[in-house]
Formats: sequence, C-alpha cells, structure tokens
Amino acid sequence: MPSLSDAEFAGLEAVARQVRLRVVDMFATSGKGHYGGCFSVTDILVTLYGKIMRVDPSRASWPDRDRLILSKGHANAALCAVLSQYGFFDEGELATYSKLDSRFGMHVDMHAVPGCDMSMGSLGHGLPVGVGMALAGRADHKDYRVYVVLGDGECGEGSVWEAAMAASHHKLDHLTAIVDRNRLSLDGFTEEILALEPLADKWRSFGWHAIEVDGHDFRALYGGLLRAQEMRGKPTVLIAKTIKGKGISFMENNPSHHSSASPTGKQLEMIKAELAGGGR
Repeated sequence: MPSLSDAEFAGLEAVARQVRLRVVDMFATSGKGHYGGCFSVTDILVTLYGKIMRVDPSRASWPDRDRLILSKGHANAALCAVLSQYGFFDEGELATYSKLDSRFGMHVDMHAVPGCDMSMGSLGHGLPVGVGMALAGRADHKDYRVYVVLGDGECGEGSVWEAAMAASHHKLDHLTAIVDRNRLSLDGFTEEILALEPLADKWRSFGWHAIEVDGHDFRALYGGLLRAQEMRGKPTVLIAKTIKGKGISFMENNPSHHSSASPTGKQLEMIKAELAGGGR
C-alpha cells in the first residue's frame, strides 16, 4: 500500500496550517464561530481533498466526482477554507463570511458554495443522504465514492444508525464514514451526555468495517482511507481520534469553545502566532 512521502506530508501540514489561519480570519470577521469542531476536522478534510478524493475544481459538478457530505455542517468554515485552498473558488471571497448576502454562512449550503455536495445544519441527516448517493451511483453504474464526515455527538442520533443498517444491508463498499471523534459536543463531553464507547465495536456490530486512526496524523488518515477503498462487500467507517480546538492551546479540549466569540487584540495575535508556528 502506498504511503505519503516526506514532501507530501509537509505539503498537507502546510495546507492545514493555512486553513486554520483562514478560519481564524473568517471568524474574526463574523465575530464568532465554531472553533472547536472546525479545528478538529481540518486535517481530515485536507487529507480527503488533498490526497484521496477524485474531484476537479474547474468542474465542481462533474458527474463522476467523488462526493463529500459534511454532516457536522456547523464546521462549514473549515470546509470552505479547504475548498478555497484547492481552487474551487478564490480565497478572497471568504472575507464575506457570514455577512449579509454572502454565500458563506455558519452552515453548509450546496446551492451557494462550489464543491459542496449537500446542505447540512440539523445533525443526523448526512449519513442517510450518503447512503442515497451511494445507491444512486450503483444504479447509474458510476464508480464514484461517497464520504460522510460525522461529529461524534451526532452519533447519538437514531437516523445515523438506521442509515448504518441500510448501508450494511446493501453492501455499500463505496461509502466511507469518518467520525470526528473529539469527544466533545455542544453540551459537554460525549461520554457524560450519552456514552458512545465502544464506538468502533458498535459500527462493527452494524456490519461495517471499522478502522481507528489518529485524526491529526496525515499518514494514518491516508492509510486508513486507502484501506477503505480496498474493502469489498461492506462500508467502512474511520473513527478519527481528534482534539477539539486543535492547534490553539487554550481552546483544546475546552467545551466552552464549541461555538464562541472571536478573540480580539493580543489574544487574536497569540492564536495566529501559535498556528503560524506549526500548531495544528
């Protein structure tokens, strides 16, 4: 199985750093944002768009493209920053984020953002839609793959597990779910609110191939996603163990930064210095 070269690894790190800095600028403009979940999912999205997914930024609606659903739609700022990095639109447009009439808002809008395959906001709907996309691809004799990025708190939704059963029943091996397992949701730590562990075994009991990886290790993410492509006869889920607020020391694993006001002044300067110095 191929692995990332040192140059490829460094390239992904550089993109992830730039994405986080861009998100900080977007939130500084809007006055608030979902810092924690955007920074935990950044490395997952960068790996998908940078090394895994078959997409063409010049043809965002190309019928044979791979699909991505950001089911945790409140992390839209991270997705938009990643899409701009890979050429779906000019990154200068992100300066309008969350302003009146901007196409970039707090949640994903497929009708406004090139490269966005599904609008999301209310949690629990991404995987059901992903199952539908995968079934449509099979019916149309297409070979595209479907990727669904879920929040771990979202895995308390019954619709997620209904979709998981359907995906297994239909043997949708071209469907991959990635759980951003940062162990925090809006209301606090997931294991205190609605315990998910043993999460990988739960997915396996629903007929999925489950892989646990470090969600901030590009080589682990890349290897896990390649293994998902090789799986036959069942869908795959990657449980990506992440840190909410990754890259900003006072936000990491801090429940108060699920959605919070944007820092200003010296605190904002400190954040940018941390990220520019390699924090991710």
